[in-house]
Amino acid sequence: MEESKKRGTFQVIMDKIEYVGNKLPQPVTLFAILIGIVLLLSWIFSGVSVLRPGTGSDTGVPAEHIVVENLLTRDGLQRIFTNMVDVFAEFPPLGLVLVVMLGIGVAEHTGMIKVALRMFISKVPKQLVTFFIVIGGMLSSVAVDAGYVILIPIGATLFLGMGRHPLAGIAAAFAGVSGGFGANVLPTGLDPMLAAFTEPAANIIDPEYTVNPLSNYYLMAASVPLVGIAGTWVTEKIIVPRLGEFRPEGAMLEEDSTNEIKPIERKALKWSMISIVAVLVLVAIAVVPADGLLRGDFDENIGKNCFRPFYDSIVPIMFILFFIAGLVHGIVAKTIKNDKDVSDMTAKSMSSMGLYIVIAFVAAQFVAYFNWSNLGSILAVKGSDILTTIGFTGIPLIIAFILISSLVNLIMGSASAKWALLAPIFVPMLMLMGYSPEITQAAYRIGDSYSNILTPLLPYFPLVIVFVQKYDKTAGIGTLISMMIPYAIAFMIARIPMFVVWIMLGLPLGIEGPLYYGDDEKEKIENHQAIEEKVEEYTEDEKSGDNDTFVIENSEAKEPEEKTEIEAEDDN
Repeated sequence: MEESKKRGTFQVIMDKIEYVGNKLPQPVTLFAILIGIVLLLSWIFSGVSVLRPGTGSDTGVPAEHIVVENLLTRDGLQRIFTNMVDVFAEFPPLGLVLVVMLGIGVAEHTGMIKVALRMFISKVPKQLVTFFIVIGGMLSSVAVDAGYVILIPIGATLFLGMGRHPLAGIAAAFAGVSGGFGANVLPTGLDPMLAAFTEPAANIIDPEYTVNPLSNYYLMAASVPLVGIAGTWVTEKIIVPRLGEFRPEGAMLEEDSTNEIKPIERKALKWSMISIVAVLVLVAIAVVPADGLLRGDFDENIGKNCFRPFYDSIVPIMFILFFIAGLVHGIVAKTIKNDKDVSDMTAKSMSSMGLYIVIAFVAAQFVAYFNWSNLGSILAVKGSDILTTIGFTGIPLIIAFILISSLVNLIMGSASAKWALLAPIFVPMLMLMGYSPEITQAAYRIGDSYSNILTPLLPYFPLVIVFVQKYDKTAGIGTLISMMIPYAIAFMIARIPMFVVWIMLGLPLGIEGPLYYGDDEKEKIENHQAIEEKVEEYTEDEKSGDNDTFVIENSEAKEPEEKTEIEAEDDN
């Protein structure tokens, strides 16, 4: 009892969540159970439908319905069996993880990563390591999803090298990569992807409206230090004390105790860094020129050739970068003597991914069946319908929309799929209230971030569990979720009030990122609200027989403005 009081109420709650969560079946079994539930629900709710947002008589687009598909029919079962292999092979995280791990395996087993991290720890103040890990997680979204594969295990290794619990390093990195998703000081592939859905939704109201891909850039860049500070505080004040001291065993204990950097290792690291710079120079030559090898066709939105081929090549670039750097380090440090050593290192890195591959197979089937059934899409539309009937307007509606987005995020992992459903509903709704499509998009990006770290449906959630179990064999889903809940709460508390203050200060959201919809946006909102009030007054006066009040009051309101213009002419 005394120990519980000492730990505090919040820590005890986290312990309970971890205990209950770890009583759940292992991830493979859990996903198998979820597959059975999805199949059963698709049969129970077969034929239930909703109108697809953005279609119907009000939009001028022929009505289209989203219907629950029964996967237990003859056609449904055929689809399951004939697509099972393709579903697994095309599971997005699978190829990315395995390809990058081939390169990382060489860099890790030659000793390059270990030496580089030791050097980093010796140069950077320990108080800033956590902050840099969280910030690095957010910035890693430039490399698509590579942060999940690279930064999260590096976070664990950094903390282990400092004598701290490696799970705290995993939590901090995961919070930055996934909980801070979308916040970045650099443009990412997410910006044009979301704008591509926002613009057609805005065209429902205004056919000429265009959305700049960087229309949320200022807000997202300003969020980086705030999320970094919040993530650091949670790590240091909640996660580290809760996890306590880490006691490594066996080979991990031996590795942890070897912190001295030998001269040959310094020399090898120097040459590996030179090789990294050389690769990056070649990448720059392929990307910077308008006609570069990794540049695409001309993009009217940015006024230059697009970077899509470069974005699509980031995973191969990461593989080449780590492979060459590890190879150079191994040759100089004498940890690579022949080509067989390189082959063995890549094979060893793949052998460590066995559990992830098994989990990925079952998770891929579940995600596919859930999408085929349309259950997630219908839940998203129904949830938005509930929000529209509540009657919120203005900032309360925006906050409610953020919360709805975060809840939908728990059942739909794809950012583009969620926004494809929600944008046609909320972008026009808020435009009619005078708010810009860009502000709705920004609200969605906030809601789509902090709840990422809480859902097992996140495609990379099984991978993070594998990383956790490397240091704690007894860890399960409950262990990871209980660690990440404080981050989700902290990020929500930090980002939503910041967004509200941003709106109240009237700051632009980004490049061509207005807060309000119209020519004189803020004045239009105020006039819109004033007109609504006058209409209400007029309606009441009409019922009482006094029909001239509205006209008289409006003419009186305009009179000072006319006098001011005349006086101004006289002054001139």
